[in-house]
Amino acid sequence: MAQAKNPKGGKDNFTRNLVIAVVLGVALIMLVPTVLSKQTNESAAIPSSVSAEDGYGIVFNKELQDVPFIEIYEDFQCPACQRFEAIVGEYLEELITTKKAKVAYHPLSFLGPESKLAANAAGCAANEGKFIQFHKLLYANQPAENSGAWSAAYFSNLGLALGTSSEFDKCVAKNQYQDWVVNVANEGAKRNINSTPTAFINGKEIDRSKAYNSLAEFMLAVSKA
Repeated sequence: MAQAKNPKGGKDNFTRNLVIAVVLGVALIMLVPTVLSKQTNESAAIPSSVSAEDGYGIVFNKELQDVPFIEIYEDFQCPACQRFEAIVGEYLEELITTKKAKVAYHPLSFLGPESKLAANAAGCAANEGKFIQFHKLLYANQPAENSGAWSAAYFSNLGLALGTSSEFDKCVAKNQYQDWVVNVANEGAKRNINSTPTAFINGKEIDRSKAYNSLAEFMLAVSKA
């Protein structure tokens, strides 16, 4: 014997479905900006030596094959990155100079506006052929995070010590590569980079517990690549 339908059932179902639809709608609205924010701006101005194919990193020895490919993700305000640079910086420079490795630097901006300004300034220095020198100067003069010490004027003064041109000053003042800085961040997010420093050799992240704190371990990781 069939049971009589609850006359309120239709209204209850309609209300429940309406609530579900609203919740899903809100979730999609929240998701859209996130997805859009991670889209690469292919029309962004990029510094010299940047390789879009290599996650918009500043790449040295791009033409080399059959050598280790070392990628460094860093934030210039990050104290751990400063320590990492002190440990492996000169070795990486040697590998670049002697053409024994392809090396890509990815300046991230996890720590806020001053990191973004520093990344842009590093891109401006790349145009002058002075990225490595500027890179070293930034870490040698790293202030407390978001202390207000890093500004366009400050970076221009650093550039003076390296003999940069007036074009460098204009590039820094205009924040010329701000969209490139966003691209670097978005490409890093696609690889789930969530801390700095992070280093890869031939696409494989190195052992954080060893090679980040020991030049010998880092060199060993490179030699095994």
